[in-house]
Amino acid sequence: MTQIAMLGTGIMGAAMARNLLKNGHGVTAWNRTRERAEPLAADGATVAGSPAEAVEDADVVMTMLNDGDTALAVMTDAAPALRDGRIWAQMGTVGVDDVPRLAAFAAEHGATFVDSPVQGTRQPAEQGKLMVLAAGPQDARTVLDPVFGAIGSRTLWLDEDGASGAGTRLKLAAVSYAISLTSVIAESVALTKGLGLDPALLGEVLTGGPLDNAYLQIKMKAMLADDYATSFAVRNAEKNTRLIHDAAAAAGVRVDVNDAAGDRFRRVIEQGHGDEDMAATYRASFGG
Repeated sequence: MTQIAMLGTGIMGAAMARNLLKNGHGVTAWNRTRERAEPLAADGATVAGSPAEAVEDADVVMTMLNDGDTALAVMTDAAPALRDGRIWAQMGTVGVDDVPRLAAFAAEHGATFVDSPVQGTRQPAEQGKLMVLAAGPQDARTVLDPVFGAIGSRTLWLDEDGASGAGTRLKLAAVSYAISLTSVIAESVALTKGLGLDPALLGEVLTGGPLDNAYLQIKMKAMLADDYATSFAVRNAEKNTRLIHDAAAAAGVRVDVNDAAGDRFRRVIEQGHGDEDMAATYRASFGG
């Protein structure tokens, strides 16, 4: 059993914590809004009142937080209780430029930094079928492989240096595909409706053909049903479009579809739907 501090228990963090518990690991959970961590007590987790309390007895610290600044702030709060040799698995989506400063903070406090964002949304997280995109030293892998195996179906180790940000860079490339594809689906469904046809007819054209895929079916179904139960929120998707843009700009790559998707997400947020699933980018095709 590995003792784990889970810092951040939103949609993803809570699901990951439950799978860790199901696989026999110990979990101490903390969330800035304590009420979001408290339900995990029924699954066997200890709920901590502060980041420092959460990490005090942990072998592994997992951060599943909104951005690099938040991760650094929370780990700064946890720092007084960090022991030398602690492994910090940074699992949220942060910017490429955030990774070196997070790794430097870990080094200053005697912790081993592992850049390990996850690929997947609510359902894979709940099913323990995320993909972990990881960069970190060999000795940390021995500890983390069974931990990552509890939350994911596969761990892809990319580099032995967590500060390289290889996991984060691949995550941004992969999430750009999901974000852009969601927007493409939304525009096609909206265009079908706008041209005076039943938008369900688009599904009849695409289903079973070379352009069909499981993701298309899930997002198109949500749009047709006007059901935007959150798997990956519009706000998070919009944040990611900015991270992707910045990373691409630094690499000299244009990401026009990503940038257009960001514009759509911002319209949806302005319409008051930022906490809905990113399939709600469908709403951006109408009004405003």
